[in-house]
Amino acid sequence: MNRWVRNRKTWRVLLGAAVILCTGIIYTGVKETADRWKYQIQNLVFRRSGEMYMPLFLYAESKNKSGAGEWLREKALDWLPVVRYVEDNPPYEGAAEDDDTMAKILESQSGVKDAADKKESPAGGSEGSGKKKEKSEAAAGISIEKLRDFDYLLSHFYIVDSSTMIGPEQLNADDLLGRSMKIDADADGPKVLIYHTHSQEEFIDSTPGDPSESIVGVGRYLTELLNEKGIETIHDTGVYDIIDGKLDRSNAYGQAETAVSAILEKNPTVEVVIDLHRDGVSADTRLVTEINGKQTAKIMFFNGLSRSRTNGDIEYLSNPYIQDNLAFSFQMKLACEENYPGFTRNIYLRAYRYNLHLMPKSLLIEAGAQTNTVEEMMNAMEILADVLCQVLTEK
Repeated sequence: MNRWVRNRKTWRVLLGAAVILCTGIIYTGVKETADRWKYQIQNLVFRRSGEMYMPLFLYAESKNKSGAGEWLREKALDWLPVVRYVEDNPPYEGAAEDDDTMAKILESQSGVKDAADKKESPAGGSEGSGKKKEKSEAAAGISIEKLRDFDYLLSHFYIVDSSTMIGPEQLNADDLLGRSMKIDADADGPKVLIYHTHSQEEFIDSTPGDPSESIVGVGRYLTELLNEKGIETIHDTGVYDIIDGKLDRSNAYGQAETAVSAILEKNPTVEVVIDLHRDGVSADTRLVTEINGKQTAKIMFFNGLSRSRTNGDIEYLSNPYIQDNLAFSFQMKLACEENYPGFTRNIYLRAYRYNLHLMPKSLLIEAGAQTNTVEEMMNAMEILADVLCQVLTEK
């Protein structure tokens, strides 16, 4: 009896040990599996978060052959599609500036509100009709001392979009005026390239679908005028905002960059690149003035700063030529004010790049708007060609 009791106790001990052992094995297996799942889940979350917020940290694991800069740019644009959209869509046709910015533009610059344009002669024509207008008070009375005042320079020549910011280190009058924009027009080979990121932009009386009456036709006329003045110019009529038969402006800048880069490679003598657009404004806004007796569309020079007010410099949209771009538009603006006051609106500064990194002497020009006529646009090209000739060639 005692032996049986002892055996039963032994079996109980062994059974308990076996249960404990099995429980430990099961617990260990479950824990390892759970830990493995937990690790995999944490790793997945970390990777996804990294791709969204810290793509540079993960670049080393990528096998992308295009380089760190391009890889980082693509990752950022994939996760922040609004950045791609904003970069590719400056304010045109129905997608104009925000209400506050537009109000400022209309208040200070629009053809309806511009006080200079309201001064009409008894016959109904604007002052200065039939000849070049006298130098504007702003341009004629400007001294280098005034231009060296950052606040004066900013308020009289620029509009800064709410998306970006600029300081006196960039808007420095001595630097902007000290950079030479001259070209050697006598040398062989084309010197100027004109193209259109948004080729489908038309005007109030354009024949729909007729390129000769769209921004492309306006660019063709500017090309002819520059060639007549001895500045050899080529005109790219490539269509970058139609993809698979549909209007697609979200990818237009990328399409244009590839094509224009190829053109520049084939034409190494080109020194000036002009992306010619027309603006988009409200239906009751008329960007028009009178010059030499002709109703003439107003123009606006547009600069991208590759700098966001929120995040600072946008590294994946780097542009080594920002200061040259700014100098070019400023010298053009000054020449316009001196010879054709009222022809230009203030230079518009925005956050992104707009392919202005392709050449130091790059201009993005907003000529008129959808409310202008084709004739007003062509008249504007005659004035623009004259000013380009002054800035690029005259000593």
